[in-house]
Amino acid sequence: MQNNKSLEFLSLAKEENNYLGKLILQKMSVEDYMNDSEDSHPAVYVGTYSKYNDGMLFGMWVDLVKCGDYDTFMEVCHNLHADEEDPELMYQDFECFPEAWYSESGIDEDTFDKIMEFAALDEDDREAYEEFVDAFSEDSIDKFKERFMGKWDSEEAFAEHIIDECYDLIGIMGHLASYFDYKAYARDLFIEDYYFTEGYVFRRY
Repeated sequence: MQNNKSLEFLSLAKEENNYLGKLILQKMSVEDYMNDSEDSHPAVYVGTYSKYNDGMLFGMWVDLVKCGDYDTFMEVCHNLHADEEDPELMYQDFECFPEAWYSESGIDEDTFDKIMEFAALDEDDREAYEEFVDAFSEDSIDKFKERFMGKWDSEEAFAEHIIDECYDLIGIMGHLASYFDYKAYARDLFIEDYYFTEGYVFRRY
């Protein structure tokens, strides 16, 4: 929720007769939620359709992580445009979250929560998640976590890992272990059970 300083600026904005001054005060009331691109946080540029149709691009990059929850996000967006009685919010641009979740006309609570889950992933896992979505047309973060097997140099490198983790090859094959065909084993693994893309390995099911 907004602090006392933010509420003070918003109160002043409501009293301000000069329209430009009102907008400046409104923006100051929510500046704690302004996005810093260096943070790599999911963010949207929030304007309104009314201002856009009047040729005005007034708005702000709102940092979803700084908002923390959907109710605060909506409060920040409406306070930014408190000069309008019932602002029709327009999300004019976005960054640092999958395009499939972006809509110019709105972000619902379920989508906001997905974006927050995505933001909690580290940078490598975000890249892996986007590859997962492209490969399986599935956007569940939980399923991604269940099926993501890490990043590997090749299918064969992953096959070697499976053998090392699950089998005592020398105990089973003795001196013949050096002749084990990892390439063929990898081919069998990735036909049915695993999927490899851009270095990332996922279980198919």
